[in-house]
Amino acid sequence: MSGRGDDSRQVTTPAAFRRRPAWAGRNYTLLTTAAVVTNLGSHGALIAAAFAVLETGGDGGDVGLVAAARTLPLVLFLLIGGAIADRLPRHRVMVAANALNCLSQAAFAVLVLTGEPLLWQMMLLSALGGTGQAFFNPAAEGMLMSSVTAEQAGRAFALFRFASQGATMSGAALGGVMVAVIGPGWVLAVDAAAFAVAGGLRAFLDVSHVPEREPGHGLLSDLRDGWREFTGRTWLWAIVVQFSLVNAVIVAADAVYGPQVARDSLGGAGPWGLALALYGAGNAVGALLMTRWKPRRLLLVGVLCVFPFALPSAALAVPVPIAVLCLTMFVSGLSIEVFGVSWMTALHQEIPEDKLSRVSAYDWFGSVAMVPLAAALAGPAEGAFGRTAALWGCAALCVAATAAVLCVRDVRNLTRRSPPVALAKPDARPETPPDAEPGTMPATDPDAGPGSADAESPVGRLG
Repeated sequence: MSGRGDDSRQVTTPAAFRRRPAWAGRNYTLLTTAAVVTNLGSHGALIAAAFAVLETGGDGGDVGLVAAARTLPLVLFLLIGGAIADRLPRHRVMVAANALNCLSQAAFAVLVLTGEPLLWQMMLLSALGGTGQAFFNPAAEGMLMSSVTAEQAGRAFALFRFASQGATMSGAALGGVMVAVIGPGWVLAVDAAAFAVAGGLRAFLDVSHVPEREPGHGLLSDLRDGWREFTGRTWLWAIVVQFSLVNAVIVAADAVYGPQVARDSLGGAGPWGLALALYGAGNAVGALLMTRWKPRRLLLVGVLCVFPFALPSAALAVPVPIAVLCLTMFVSGLSIEVFGVSWMTALHQEIPEDKLSRVSAYDWFGSVAMVPLAAALAGPAEGAFGRTAALWGCAALCVAATAAVLCVRDVRNLTRRSPPVALAKPDARPETPPDAEPGTMPATDPDAGPGSADAESPVGRLG
């Protein structure tokens, strides 16, 4: 694997931790647990924020402005966040970002619970949340990728995403019900508490295995190094360009048009929360599938699975009955998870560890660069063309962008490589059975051999 140091030290796993897989070290376990906690809160909060705007008399344009306010600082600060995450201990960056998200969501909850919040107040607090996410995402992705071995990368990323998406499913379902029963303010308060708990867990992450950076490198130098890594791989920047368009139109469809279609045609927040929960269920099933399926052509298979991502926009355009919408959400969730796991595996295989956060930042930056514009223009586009035509346009653009990226030879041809045998990163904690020869992998490990992968993905459906 390119740029990754070899560490063959044997690390014995204490008996107290043998109930988890031998390759799932402390960092991986803490990262997975914290992701479950935050996803339980944040995906209900997405529904709550949209309906908080609508309940104060706002329209689709106002919902779009609040969504744009969150994504604009995400775009502005992502590159700086990636450089800082490769320079400072990543877990400290993650904890600080979680603290900012906790405080901003708590203030949002107080405003909603104590009266009618003004549009500018909701936009400001959403912007603070986006700023925290800009610093969190590159650090989190780099931390996750450095926590597992090459042999277990695909399996580990798939299980991580399975746990995360299971929490997404539960959080969306509970969030929709809670918004309908007790109002959006309490859902936002739960999200703030979830960020506090997750930040506490992430404070215990261990970064001692990450080599210290050489002195003398400045922020601009770090950004240039990351840019060279990013632009030097055609498959990488081509797919990021693809998702700059795909994510933009999906955010417009889901964050702006979806709640309005739910209010006007599907019965409100409860059914919309159910549809989002079925999307999460599809994610979970897709991740479970990828724990066993290891496609050789990682990116070809992944990109082909982006086509069903257009189905929910088309279903909302009709609009179809809630049962059919839930089915399309489930299928799109399953297929995009195949892409997500394949994408993370490709990054883990091809990108040097010390540049993971910077490359991740360019990945995220490109993938969300058009989201604020799309969210802000969703309302005017609805007024100019009608909601139905705008949703059909979202579906068509998603299909066109995906078809275009298949023309890139490196996307079609990048293949999974067999990692070196018995090499482990310090946190992976491989366990050698008592009767095994020193330096060998456990004979009972069904995934020994070639490995088979957001942030909040990491490239994928935003939310």
